Amino acid sequence: MFSIVTGGAGFIGSHLVDTLVEQGDRVLVLDSLRTGDLANIRGHLDAGRIDYLQADLLEDGWQERFEGAERVYHLAADPDVRGSAATPADVYENNVTATIRVLEAMRVHGVGEIVFTSTSTVYGEASVIPTPEDYSPMEPISVYAASKLAAEAMISSYAHTYGMKARVFRFANIIGERSNHGVIWDFAHKLKENPAELEILGDGKQIKSYLIVSECVAALLHAVRAADGPFACFNIGSEDWIDVTAIARIVADEMGLPDVRFRYTGGDRGWVGDVPRMQLAVEKIGATGWHTTVGSEESVRQAARALVREIC
Repeated sequence: MFSIVTGGAGFIGSHLVDTLVEQGDRVLVLDSLRTGDLANIRGHLDAGRIDYLQADLLEDGWQERFEGAERVYHLAADPDVRGSAATPADVYENNVTATIRVLEAMRVHGVGEIVFTSTSTVYGEASVIPTPEDYSPMEPISVYAASKLAAEAMISSYAHTYGMKARVFRFANIIGERSNHGVIWDFAHKLKENPAELEILGDGKQIKSYLIVSECVAALLHAVRAADGPFACFNIGSEDWIDVTAIARIVADEMGLPDVRFRYTGGDRGWVGDVPRMQLAVEKIGATGWHTTVGSEESVRQAARALVREIC
């Protein structure tokens, strides 16, 4: 299969590329390198196993490369939930306008299938936890979440209007090797700078679901094969959750810092747009035959261990 991966040099994207190459796909990676890193896919590039084009989806010159592709994995996005409040127009352009441009390139060049990585934050502060895919009302509380929900809507409209197949995945917190943002990354870098004290945003009682990236990619590819119809949406996450203070303890432990002091900024959330309680219902993807054996705590420990190897 000829697959295109936008954002394929990024964190989740590069792990997806690893698996696509392993299963024998012909892969073209499109990435602006705004948040991605060529080092993540360097081995495939040097070995000639993939094609790569540095491209900003808001500019032109990449669309003709969609000719002959069978599936687009659209992962390119501005992933900064916290930062989205400061630059809402930029987030809209990078997450919504760019998605429409990908859909248009698909329509023009006859690409029949799109796989889109969305987010648990589209649910807002859900009153039902674990939160299922059919939860309503959908009331995002961050600009980032709103941009992802808008992109989902456009993808659904193209699938039904132009006969495409669309598979949308709402992720819990996906963590692991090559990540360059998030709470584990933040804690590890803070502790590297000051091993004696760690600032924790909020009260440390925020509880969320985490999943190691290898499990996320396996779930996504399984559901892509199993799904039917023009549009299908699946949650991907673990079946439990962990609080922020527990994450801090794990990161400190992996860094060999058992006596670090925690200092909390206060409040029930870390930043504007932060959802303090999140766990996704995963029965729908479970019904297709996929189940994770890795929970939030083990995912956090594996991710922290990998990050410590990278930065220390």
